[in-house]
Amino acid sequence: MIIRDATLEDAADILAIYNFAAINTTAVWTDGPADLSSRREWIRARQQAGYPVLVAMKGRDVVGFASFGDFRPFPGYRHTVENSVYVDERHHRAGIGRSLLAALIERAAAMNKHAMIAGIEALNAGSIGLHASLGFVEVARMPEVGCKFGRWLDLVFMQKTLATDVRP
Repeated sequence: MIIRDATLEDAADILAIYNFAAINTTAVWTDGPADLSSRREWIRARQQAGYPVLVAMKGRDVVGFASFGDFRPFPGYRHTVENSVYVDERHHRAGIGRSLLAALIERAAAMNKHAMIAGIEALNAGSIGLHASLGFVEVARMPEVGCKFGRWLDLVFMQKTLATDVRP
């Protein structure tokens, strides 16, 4: 497996993975699929902001993608980022999410970010376990702040401190 920076040519593969999650899971709290132009714009916007969009490759196939961006849009949060990690459903539990998240952590630390946040639906044991295995700890649990599939969803925030020498 190779982890590399995404290009706009990866947008269709990223879209397919994202849309599967959006339609079939509570990993994305939307009510429908995205389109190709919105995924291209998302890649462009992240990269123009200086944030990575990574893809995991097995052979010629994109089997996962990950990124991070601003946690919140205010200057006081400039040292904190929030991650997103998605793996093709046919490749779950193969170490792909772990490799992508580890690469994101490395990139964020190199950018002198102080903390990384993950917002995870509370019943997503796989994602919670993945983040915990890489040193994230639960810092908040917000009951019934979202809804999908006709039910209320709880949000868990997990956090990892990256660089301890960052000056506020």
